[in-house]
Amino acid sequence: MDNQTVTRADLAEAVYEQVGLSRNESTDLVEAILDEISNTLVKGENVKLSSFGSFSIREKGERIGRNPKTGVEVPIKPRKVIVFRASHVLKDRVNSKSVAAPAENTSFGGFSDDEL
Repeated sequence: MDNQTVTRADLAEAVYEQVGLSRNESTDLVEAILDEISNTLVKGENVKLSSFGSFSIREKGERIGRNPKTGVEVPIKPRKVIVFRASHVLKDRVNSKSVAAPAENTSFGGFSDDEL
């Protein structure tokens, strides 16, 4: 299995190829979507993308950790972590190892316009 990482540039290129926006407009659209997701999480709100998954913030309390090399106990401060939960649709697609063919309509990646 190829462990290639998809980058912002890859997403923008996919929008360019599949939606037909200019390269600059495609890059701006991807940036706007990622900014909106980030800003929503910063505000402490959840982000749900139908048929993909949801992002949420979880608060972790203070705890005692241990340095694995030295065995010294160290307090770990309370913090917030981002949690992603894949939808059952995405889990099913990943587990079936099949990649759906692009939709015949003007949607992007198999998602309808109202899901974007």
